[in-house]
Amino acid sequence: MALLLQQFYLKCLAHASYLVADTDSGAAAVVDPQRDVDQYLTFAAEHHLTIAHVILTHFHADFVAGHLELRDRAGAAIYVGAAAKAEYAFTPLSDGSTIDLGPGVRLKAIETPGHTAESISIAVYDRAVSDTAPNAVLTGDTLFIGDVGRPDLRVALGWSAADLGAMLYDSLHEKLLRLPDSSLVYPAHGAGSLCGKALSRETVSTIGEQRRVNYALQPMSKASFIDIVTADQPEAPAYFTYDAVLNTKERPTLDEAMERGPLTLDQVLALQEVGAQIVDTREAADFAAAHLAGSINIGLGGQFATWAGTLLSRDHPIVIVADPGHEREAMMRLGRIGFDHVAGYLANGMLSAQDRPALTAATERISAQLAAERLATSDAALVVDVRTLAEHRAKAIAGSVCLPLNTLQDHMRDLPRDRPLLVHCAGGYRSSAAASLLQREGFEKVSELAGGIAAWEAAGLPLG
Repeated sequence: MALLLQQFYLKCLAHASYLVADTDSGAAAVVDPQRDVDQYLTFAAEHHLTIAHVILTHFHADFVAGHLELRDRAGAAIYVGAAAKAEYAFTPLSDGSTIDLGPGVRLKAIETPGHTAESISIAVYDRAVSDTAPNAVLTGDTLFIGDVGRPDLRVALGWSAADLGAMLYDSLHEKLLRLPDSSLVYPAHGAGSLCGKALSRETVSTIGEQRRVNYALQPMSKASFIDIVTADQPEAPAYFTYDAVLNTKERPTLDEAMERGPLTLDQVLALQEVGAQIVDTREAADFAAAHLAGSINIGLGGQFATWAGTLLSRDHPIVIVADPGHEREAMMRLGRIGFDHVAGYLANGMLSAQDRPALTAATERISAQLAAERLATSDAALVVDVRTLAEHRAKAIAGSVCLPLNTLQDHMRDLPRDRPLLVHCAGGYRSSAAASLLQREGFEKVSELAGGIAAWEAAGLPLG
């Protein structure tokens, strides 16, 4: 069989990319690649393929794509929707544009604006089976499993959500839903992505299945569709617009961005003195035990890139503190969202500060039972819930205030500095970041509920 279609799934960004090839000719195309492209090159080499084409279904907002990296490293030609404008050379794809990978595999573009104005989908034809019915369709962020792309991410670039929502309705009903029910649906994102609100954990479906179960594809007027798909969308991080624009630019490649080395402790302190952001990527418990004063905890074990893009400034250099051996992973994951302003990393991690305890701080982490006992006293802490408002409404500790982590830095002025603060989230990842931000801003009486509200419930303690 000539058709080869391989999905690559990046869990931390809930991002799916694809390599499509004709095994007879050996020609391949990569669709919506992540910025670190080694896996595509390795896969191609192992299967005796040449990556001749790289296609963007749109200018992604949540990550920087690897089209320039594949152009420079593999010689791949870049393709983008016909409505796109970019600084680099590309071949525009309009409705019906085709790329023949060989005698057995054809790719055909379908213009599907709505999530963005330049959005396209890519129909994949296994010509040994049919020249008219696609085997699969790579839908980018137009159609997800269980959801559709949100139409509100381009407001900062001059597009109204209502106008893009109307385009999205037409793209779905006049284009994608006219494909055969048997066509496989391969989207660019899954559950955990902020590019939609109800994405499934499944990574492949069919047009027929989505027609049946996807809430946004049920019979309704265009006006009702716009109302539904624009309502209750998660707040998009500020870096989304930055990345969407960066994907249109001729920019340095990831290899260039990774050319950063170790820094001595004194060099790190000097950079911090002039405004550098110290990002500690270790686990929350390790960070709480000892960390450089003024550093922020964003652990590699969670959605590191998304939270780094949300909490860090693009205007100040970043210095990484990591467990030895994980420094380049942190740099790469920052690079995936275009945060290339890394000055370097602390050589030997926190081991370099073990003889200088005056430079370090700690965060008190307390059990749910101890927290409950303290909250029953006359000088009880204010409980700060840094989960989303929806999570807080669903269940909360009595008397807690909700300041979601993504908005915390804008609302710290509303918190008392003369009262202890007990910070919590669902399990401890977000609360560690929040506690570190509060301590960096001079809040002295900050403790963290170890295990979050999950630990509170497991201890049988009451909710408000």
